Amino acid sequence: MDSSGSDTSNALSPYQILFTSLSLIPLSHLLSALFILFFIFLYNFFEIHFLHDFFHAFTGDRVSIVASDADFYDSVVSKCRILHGRFSSTPWLCSPHLQTIFLSIVGKCPPVSYKRQLFRVPDGGTIALDWLRGCDVKCDGYDVNVSTCDNEKIPTVIVIPGLTSDSTAAYIKHLAFRIAKRGWNVVVSNHRGLGGISLTSERVYNAAWTEDIRRVVGHIHSQHPEVPLFVVGTSIGANVLVKYLGEDGANVPISGAAAICSPWDLLICDRFINRRLVQGFYNKALADGLQGFALLHQSNLSRLTEWESIKKSRSVRDFDNYATRILANFETVDAYYRHASSSTYVGNVAVPLLCISALDDPLCTKEAIPWDECRANRNVVLATTPHGGHLAFYEGITASSMWWARAVDEFLGVLHSSPYISVIKQMQKTRAPTPSFSIDQGPYVSVLEDGMVTAVGDEPTDDTVQDMPNQETTNVSTDDEVILDKEEADHDRKNDQLEIYEEKNTTPATTPVRKCTDCLARWSGRSVWLLAYIAVLTTWPMVRPALSLLFKKRDKNPATGGSRKR
Repeated sequence: MDSSGSDTSNALSPYQILFTSLSLIPLSHLLSALFILFFIFLYNFFEIHFLHDFFHAFTGDRVSIVASDADFYDSVVSKCRILHGRFSSTPWLCSPHLQTIFLSIVGKCPPVSYKRQLFRVPDGGTIALDWLRGCDVKCDGYDVNVSTCDNEKIPTVIVIPGLTSDSTAAYIKHLAFRIAKRGWNVVVSNHRGLGGISLTSERVYNAAWTEDIRRVVGHIHSQHPEVPLFVVGTSIGANVLVKYLGEDGANVPISGAAAICSPWDLLICDRFINRRLVQGFYNKALADGLQGFALLHQSNLSRLTEWESIKKSRSVRDFDNYATRILANFETVDAYYRHASSSTYVGNVAVPLLCISALDDPLCTKEAIPWDECRANRNVVLATTPHGGHLAFYEGITASSMWWARAVDEFLGVLHSSPYISVIKQMQKTRAPTPSFSIDQGPYVSVLEDGMVTAVGDEPTDDTVQDMPNQETTNVSTDDEVILDKEEADHDRKNDQLEIYEEKNTTPATTPVRKCTDCLARWSGRSVWLLAYIAVLTTWPMVRPALSLLFKKRDKNPATGGSRKR
């Protein structure tokens, strides 16, 4: 008994046994195991895919293409060799975060020299248009396709930068230089207040504001009506582009477009960058850029009052709450995000549109991609790659090339030389404007004194337009060419809208609806009498005894009164 009790008391606990075993392992082995665990953590945390590329011999992954229209695919998409190839990222940038950070910090790009024009719009705003003509591109070691600048039919590509980006961004220069090598003209439409231009009005660009690109496209088209126009949007610029194409439908004077790394649904992207730790760094970096933009133009943003909150913003949502939604006349941030999301407009796009997205994009998540909407629109082709990061897509050992820039350049070239362009132009001439059925076209609602609820918009009123002087396009002999926008386009657009509104009850499309309405009205009158007849028949068995009893009482009452008088 005593020996067994002593053995039990001397038994070691499991933790003591574990620590004793670990003490027997050499320290170098323990450090090696910790290093391996830390490496595995970093490998997954930064989404590194080096082993995947290594086991596939760095051949890359195939590009996934979604295109529903057979004619569009056969005429254009099938001839795009890059879209039907593979994308292999730079081996030492085998992570979406490495790709995106390399683009932001290093950003290797070719030399580009722009010629600037200042474009004035009726609300007083100024947009910097940076031109790069194909005949002006000169660089040793590049096979430049030089064309004559006097040719008025040289295609022009309008580029819309991303959030807080301008024409000096590395990815913009990559795209502009590659397209200019083809001999085409490129114009970068910088956002208001960017590109070294001060704000000249309280209107500030945002993801929902499409009027600037509409005016820029209209101005360039009015100057050169015969020139084929193409538009390329990147990041937030891609969202603005798709929204603009969806709003105007077939009434856009462009031949094709491309949207690169669009956020599509701002609500989903907002939730995405706020729920992950690594995305928090991007969120903070973007918020810092927006804060710098606001502080730079603080003297022109008199509508903003909570500057301390703006300075303390730690995310894009915080900045949008204290600044963007107020300047854009939205009641809440979510209302702004819903109104600005381009996923609800992609179904109305009526021109050939190439959409490129990376499934590992650390900012614009793949959860926001409108797969079904893109598949349902015959004019949209969606190309996705497993890797690429946000606007990076660096390829090659030296990371000197961006895959998406090559893909866009090839797509626009094939589209321009394809007979499908004439088909699109013919469809644009014959297609009726697409009606809008959205109930939340206004940013938010306002309750008037009489109880009426109206949508509060941010479009310029007639008084605002009339206050602006009606000046013709002039060229100022300074370093920057200043162009003033004409207002006749606004009046023509308003007149067209009034004519459509007045004639909507007489169009052939509404004639059958009116006939059905009249028929229903006639049947409604008949139905009232029919229901009254049925009601009488069904209630007569109960009403008849009551009526009989009532009439009997009335017959007895006179006799009774007469006997009493006697």
